[in-house]
Order: sequence, then structure tokens, then C-alpha cells
Amino acid sequence: MKIIQQSFQIEKQMAGNRLDQALHQLLPDYSRSKIQQWIQQGFVCINDEQCKPRQKVFSGDQVELDVPQQIKISDPPQAIEFEVLYQDEDIIVVNKPADLVVHPAAGHRDGTLVNGLLLRDPRLEQLPRAGIVHRLDKDTTGVMVVARNLSAHSWLVEQLQSRQVKREYVALTQGVVTAGRSVETGIARHPQNRKKMAVRDNGKPALTHFQVARKFTHYSLIRLQLETGRTHQIRVHMAHINYPLLGDPVYGGRVRIPAGIDDALVDAIRGFRRQALHAERLSFIHPSSRQSVSYEAPLPQDLQQLLDALIEYD
Repeated sequence: MKIIQQSFQIEKQMAGNRLDQALHQLLPDYSRSKIQQWIQQGFVCINDEQCKPRQKVFSGDQVELDVPQQIKISDPPQAIEFEVLYQDEDIIVVNKPADLVVHPAAGHRDGTLVNGLLLRDPRLEQLPRAGIVHRLDKDTTGVMVVARNLSAHSWLVEQLQSRQVKREYVALTQGVVTAGRSVETGIARHPQNRKKMAVRDNGKPALTHFQVARKFTHYSLIRLQLETGRTHQIRVHMAHINYPLLGDPVYGGRVRIPAGIDDALVDAIRGFRRQALHAERLSFIHPSSRQSVSYEAPLPQDLQQLLDALIEYD
């Protein structure tokens, strides 16, 4: 089978179709059953997320097709620093540090979490995306689960698609949030900047819940739960309601230093050079035991130091 690497943007006239139907229209030389097989094997992503054949597509969706000659991937194993929170024959649960890309892409051909996972378990080269079923942004820290066999991979993808995986985050916002709420919008690629996402009426449905854990003079500590897992979802939703994440250069703009705060807090804020977002807890049904499991990652040192500085100032 020859390698196929193509990228498509779903146009308005194709919106509402099933993914396998849309791809069959775009690739008429291949049967729908072959396309369905590629999707089930994890060779197709919508907006950087794994997907199902019957999943509907929306205007503006970015569909990536990457069909290798065989399932085996060729990324080199490398020594990459990350913490393993739990491991058994089915899964590896990791605590992803900041400044680590999850899998190779343009601009990051190696030095990724995938490269580190392949050194830890070479068998992962036989799985789609080395067993990775969801992702965190480069500068977001916290819990991720990786499948170690095809059965576990299918099980976890199914749970993610059916919203059975519970994903809980903590974040610091710019501005004092008055109260917790739910934010429900469509999210799609930004019409002008393809590296960004945006709230759009024709986007994929996205639902975020959050509660206020603590209010500071100029900022808030919030806890969030995701119903969906769209690219940059938390960052887009919080910016949409005018509470962008502290340190987020993409959706929050330049760092704004409130007037009157002391030098220690100014230094702490300026020294924090990423979005203040951490995936704290991940809960799901285990692929083999069929029991509910939950894994938690403590706040990374840089985020804890920033939080301590806000507490001390307050």
C-alpha cells in the first residue's frame, strides 16, 4: 500500500456528512470500506483529534490523512524526560511537562513525547500514533494516558468519543471571575490564522464547565471539566468570555501587569512564560479490569511558585 499524506478542509457544501462519506467524495479512487478501515486504525484525524467513520464533519474542519505503508511508525526512540504515574500491560499514564510536544509534526520532527515513549516501550511503534489517544498543548502540563496494545487503544478512543473520560484541569485567569459557569460554543480553525482556533457558529460543538476555586486581587484560580476535547478548547473558551489564561500569548495577548502590585509579583508573572493550565486529573474505565480508575498529577513547580506568589501578595 502506498503512503498517502493529505490534508483537507471541509467546505460548507460537505458539512453535515459522515466523515467516511466526505473522504470518499474527496478520494473517489478508494472504496468507502478502505477509508473506514483507515479511520478505525487511527490514520485519520479531524482538527488533530482521533475520530470515527460515522462522525459528522463541519465546515472549516481540518482533516489530516496519513496512511503509512504499515502500522509500524518510524520515529526514532529518544531519551525524553517525563514522569510515569502508572503503567501496566494495557496503559501508560504520564505526567507531561511543559515545553514538550506530544508527537512529531512540522517544526518538531523529534524530541517529542512519542520519541520518549518509543524508548520506554518499543512495541508502541506498532500502534497508531504510538498509542497516544489524546493530547495536551506543548506548554500545558499534566496527565495523559497512552494505550499499549490495539485493544486498549480502541477501548480508550471509544470512551473519548462517547465522553466517558473525565478530564479535570486547573488554571489561572487574567481578571477576577465572578462565578463558575458552563461555556458552550462551536470551535473551528480561525478564518485568518490557521494556527489558532476560534469560536465560530459553524464549528464543532464544545462544552467546558468551570468553578472558581479562589479569587485574587487581579486574577482567579479556576477548576475546569471538559465535556469535549477540541483543540485549545479551554484557552479559546476562557478568552471568549474575556478571562484569558494568565501567560497565554496566543489567546491572551501581551502580558498585562496590573498597576500597584509589588516587584516580587511582577517578577513572578513576567517569569511565567506559558499558559497557566494544568491537566490535574484523568478518570476513565480501565481497558482490562473494566473498573473506574483515576490518576492525578501535582501542580508543576513553576505554576505552584506563581500561585504561591499570588497568595503571598493577596
